[in-house]
Amino acid sequence: MVSPEARAEIAKMFAKKREEAKRFPGGRPLDVARREWEAEARLYVLPKGARFSGADAGGVKSEWMEMPHVGKNRAFLLLHGGGYDAGSPRTHRKLAALLSRAAYAPVLTPDYRLAPEHPFPAAVKDALKAYGYLLSEGFTEDNIIVGGDSAGGGLALSMLLALREAGAKMPKAAVLLSPWTDLTASSGSYEKLRKRDPIITREGLREAGLWYAGKRDPADPMASPLFADPSGLPPLLIHAGADETMLDDSRIFAERARAAGVAVTFKIYDGMWHVHHHAAPEVPEAVVALNDVAAFIRSQFGD
Repeated sequence: MVSPEARAEIAKMFAKKREEAKRFPGGRPLDVARREWEAEARLYVLPKGARFSGADAGGVKSEWMEMPHVGKNRAFLLLHGGGYDAGSPRTHRKLAALLSRAAYAPVLTPDYRLAPEHPFPAAVKDALKAYGYLLSEGFTEDNIIVGGDSAGGGLALSMLLALREAGAKMPKAAVLLSPWTDLTASSGSYEKLRKRDPIITREGLREAGLWYAGKRDPADPMASPLFADPSGLPPLLIHAGADETMLDDSRIFAERARAAGVAVTFKIYDGMWHVHHHAAPEVPEAVVALNDVAAFIRSQFGD
């Protein structure tokens, strides 16, 4: 059963969606969307003790986030969501702090280049630079977790595919929160769950996908990992909400990865929306999901 806190959050998101439709009948302009998200992020309350600081991760402006008493021998590379055209370490400070606690590790969030100004593969190159920076700082591959939400989850998979193609050693594991794996938004859940999703629309995603793909085919397997051969990837944790239009991006990728021999832990959260993890600690289901992230990471490291 969906908690009262979750129902209240869903109602608030639907109300916001209706208000935006009135303000911008043709869709919210990208510059406005970016500016308003950054403004909202300044109001987020971080968990007590959270500390953040700037970093130059191989030439990519980035941010470290660290909760008190976390370990120093491992790191979590967080690739933020936002449709590849919005978002930043600032919009994801709260999630970074929550993941720092879950992973018992400092979290590095790179401010990777965004589309449409910088289409694919700019973001992948920046993610690889940030990964290389962690290695240069003394973290070994076996002590690095890579992860991301939404587009950040898709970017994490693209980075892993690039590492595999280069014959490089993979991170220990990946944590993918409602990953966007198909820029073409072609799966059935986009229509089936259309009326139940308070955030994501197929039309909006397809536009963002074209911006990110640039001159490439949006179905390019490196940009849309759903169409890639997933064999050889490290253990994956994949979360999705049962009511999000992007459900099949997670479900189908998880099925194909398992069939290819990848160790996949996949969970669908009843009644939840796209990356509901952001709603912790106010929404109990978000806390449960983050506890599941922590359990997965503990299992990977044998904690």
